Amino acid sequence: MSTLGVTRSFIATLAHLYKYPKDLVEVLVSRYGVERTFSLLQSLKTPGSHYAIRVNTLKVSREELVKRLKNRGIEVKEHPHIDEALLIPVRGPYEVPKTDKVVVAEKYAAESVMVGSHLYSPGVLYAGNVRRGDEVCVSDIHGQVVGYGVARLDSSEMGRGKKGLAVEISISRFKMPSLRNLPEYEDGFLYDQSIPAMLASIVLEPKPGDVIVDMCAAPGGKATHIAQLIENKGKVYAFDSSKTRLNKLIENVKRLAAKCVEPILADSRYVSMDYPSLKADKVLVDPPCSALGVRPKLYENNDLKSILNSSNYQKQFLKEAAKIVKSGGIIVYSTCTFMREENEDIASYAESELKLRLEEQNLVLGDKGEFSSSDKAKLVQRFYPDKHDTPGYFIAKFVKT
Repeated sequence: MSTLGVTRSFIATLAHLYKYPKDLVEVLVSRYGVERTFSLLQSLKTPGSHYAIRVNTLKVSREELVKRLKNRGIEVKEHPHIDEALLIPVRGPYEVPKTDKVVVAEKYAAESVMVGSHLYSPGVLYAGNVRRGDEVCVSDIHGQVVGYGVARLDSSEMGRGKKGLAVEISISRFKMPSLRNLPEYEDGFLYDQSIPAMLASIVLEPKPGDVIVDMCAAPGGKATHIAQLIENKGKVYAFDSSKTRLNKLIENVKRLAAKCVEPILADSRYVSMDYPSLKADKVLVDPPCSALGVRPKLYENNDLKSILNSSNYQKQFLKEAAKIVKSGGIIVYSTCTFMREENEDIASYAESELKLRLEEQNLVLGDKGEFSSSDKAKLVQRFYPDKHDTPGYFIAKFVKT
């Protein structure tokens, strides 16, 4: 078999093994080679060795939260470069028992069960003849078993439109503490957020008194982080077009005491028309993307066409950001994907079409970008799950000229 034939065979094998669209795997192999693509896809299957949380310094000091968590038996360590970041070990992988009765969960519910969450009724796709009290295993649509537990509802009571705990999970592939059940979570002392996501707000360099726009803000991780970085001394306009997501943002703003954040239900692709007087010192653009860097990922439905569609969609947000930011103002663009079409290609568009200039970042923890120009490549940063033990991520910082 020719080299080309061997490569195509590996592409087909990887697409089948990891359950990714073949055209997407083909692009990854063309850029990273077979061995590195295998490494990337394999790392995305797992949640990483640590789970990151952000200390909300508007309410508690890092030292106090560390003390509280350790008193609860939670192992935690401080991040070496981000003062407000804490790392909690993720345990596993564990062997999950298989049973005759299987509850099939939708993708995101199955991925949550994989790291120790219980399965709730809306996340159930199929449950067969399951009765309350039955021992069941939970799988995704491809039969990948992610957890084992006891059914708390009959199969007729599970599924979309239904409420309640469907399966109480006792064994999962990986395990981390259930932070959202802690009093410290309810009191707004912490927010679960990845290291690169925290870094995006830090790279924005928000200062007290700044007028800042977060264009795709829900559920509020970056907006509330910015609020704590400026100690609530300024204004953060937090836009989102989804009422459901905005309600979650409002809930987090209240819980975290981010008083300078103003949630706004609006499509920020039209912000310059809907809010013509709004002029920002700084703008954060973290638009919807293919989320190819999010982990753990049981399988992927996005193909190359959907990624190109995402790229065109992302440009609309950046175009509006360039209109509302003041001359000399800063725009930070970030995504949770490692696809060039949604990252470097967008950065090139910003420079060539929007009069934005890539700027050096104040804190770099990732790799350089995938530009052909080394000078430009060192101005952006990328995170790879197989190298940095984080989600896949991209951050670019621009100045309006």
